[in-house]
Amino acid sequence: MQPRKNQVNYSDVAELEGLEYLNARYIEQTFSKHSHEGYTVGVIEHGAQGFYRTGGEYTAPQNTIILVNADEIHSGYSATEGGWAYRAMYPLPEHFVQLSRDLGMPEYGAPYFPEPVVKDDVLAAHLKQVFDVLEVSDTPLQRETLVYSALSSLMLRHGQSRLYAAPAKASEQALSQVKSFLDEYATWNVTLAELAQLAGMSPFGLVRAFSKAFGLPPHAYQIQVRLKRARTMLKHGLPLADVAVESGFHDQSHLHRHFKKAMGITPGQYVKASRH
Repeated sequence: MQPRKNQVNYSDVAELEGLEYLNARYIEQTFSKHSHEGYTVGVIEHGAQGFYRTGGEYTAPQNTIILVNADEIHSGYSATEGGWAYRAMYPLPEHFVQLSRDLGMPEYGAPYFPEPVVKDDVLAAHLKQVFDVLEVSDTPLQRETLVYSALSSLMLRHGQSRLYAAPAKASEQALSQVKSFLDEYATWNVTLAELAQLAGMSPFGLVRAFSKAFGLPPHAYQIQVRLKRARTMLKHGLPLADVAVESGFHDQSHLHRHFKKAMGITPGQYVKASRH
């Protein structure tokens, strides 16, 4: 019998610097465009998921792997009647950097995954095994070994190095400066005019160029940075009211609204799910 409501369970691999993983079944769910600090590596177990990534729309059917790069803007929605079920992990760039060193490729760094949807039955089965073990094993050595093995295979089979990226143009450097400002001062109520002055662009020109470069206009990107901060505070057990203010939202309802649009669950549900 199919479940009639969404089922979401977050947890983490504490011995791997809190690498998060998710086991979810979504019946009716649409995620707004958002980003994660880490990569998204997910396996579709039932149904099919549609999503936006890298300027295009994609569909991931059963037994395919979804790949979203760290800080890459993406969305999510059901691509079939009855929703979809998937399991995913969110490794940080630092995890891949360490893997590159361990593999004798320290200059490789964190990879870039060009394909949003990958059909790789062997790796999909490997990832499913990892998720199965994470849910039942409390042996750190086993958990770490399987996670690193799967991520190494993923990087070597489907990743690309960023080593040979072309030097940034002056306009790209200005946009990166605006992005860095929003990252560092996420709670500031900065104006578009101030950001445009920082970039040396017109306000409209900045919005258009920033959206093209990063997938979201500056104000929406600012919301994503605030949500990242909120998730970190929630995992550390801070009260919801304090989290809302300290992460830059007006109040709890403001945080609640944006959090549910991006994560599919409320801040309170996220806290409960993370404790399982």
